[in-house]
Amino acid sequence: MDVLLLAPGPGVATRVPVLSCRDALRKGADVEVVELDSDSDVDAAVKRATVDGARLVVAGGDGQLRAVLRRMVRRSLPRGGERPADLPSDRTVPDLPAIGVLPLEAHSDADLAAKLGLPRQPADVAAAVLGGTERRVDLLRHDGGSVTLHGALLGGADSSGRPVAWHARIDVDDNVLTDGTEPLLACAIANADGYSTLTGLPLVATADPVDGVLEVGLALPVPRPRGLFGRRRAHGEIEVRRARGRAVSFNIVTNDAPDSSAGGVPVVDDGVSGTVTRKRTWWMERGAWGVYTQ
Repeated sequence: MDVLLLAPGPGVATRVPVLSCRDALRKGADVEVVELDSDSDVDAAVKRATVDGARLVVAGGDGQLRAVLRRMVRRSLPRGGERPADLPSDRTVPDLPAIGVLPLEAHSDADLAAKLGLPRQPADVAAAVLGGTERRVDLLRHDGGSVTLHGALLGGADSSGRPVAWHARIDVDDNVLTDGTEPLLACAIANADGYSTLTGLPLVATADPVDGVLEVGLALPVPRPRGLFGRRRAHGEIEVRRARGRAVSFNIVTNDAPDSSAGGVPVVDDGVSGTVTRKRTWWMERGAWGVYTQ
């Protein structure tokens, strides 16, 4: 059995958890530690997994997993627009190979590995990979060309850390969550529970990474009644709207931040920062990838 232990970024390959996992894997496999510096490095590792049957172990967090799955999806997409006859009706990609996950933060409870209940200690991760027990997990794709494994959060803050209002039409399947006329503070798209909170209030509550649907949580300010002299008091309450479905679409109208690009709204997707400038749609790929677990 061949195992590729992927260490994204310079210096990760020599970290103690990576070396400990490598040594534990060598008890039952031929192991190569691969330091990923570019997409071409990821592509080479993915090819060995999909063509040669090598098992992959990714060291790092959600962003590193996302980078590997993104290239897996790119390689697996049907060529020439032809849809394979055996592809499920609610999928656009075939089953992707399972991945071993080696978190580099031994005690985090916020990453996807924690939400999936995966082993975190190097020896336990190695035992799961060598044992070969897979758990299939849902995957989100979006029309920006990438994937989301855990969740994404849209919205920004000013220099004082206060949320900045923005406007967008948001649809979950055929239901309008907001029509673009209301000020928004944040929106979470979650594949696993606990992705985001705003002022201690969970934006998502029941996201499940194996149920075939995504959950969307939207935070809106609730203005307080007018006080004396007709002045409206500053809002301090937040309304949260939630919806579940197979797809969510955004049509950005405005972002009120003075230093924002026109219509752009900041987004953190699996820990990776970016901007949604106009439109973005996420959709669910049920059980499209897998993880090794004990």
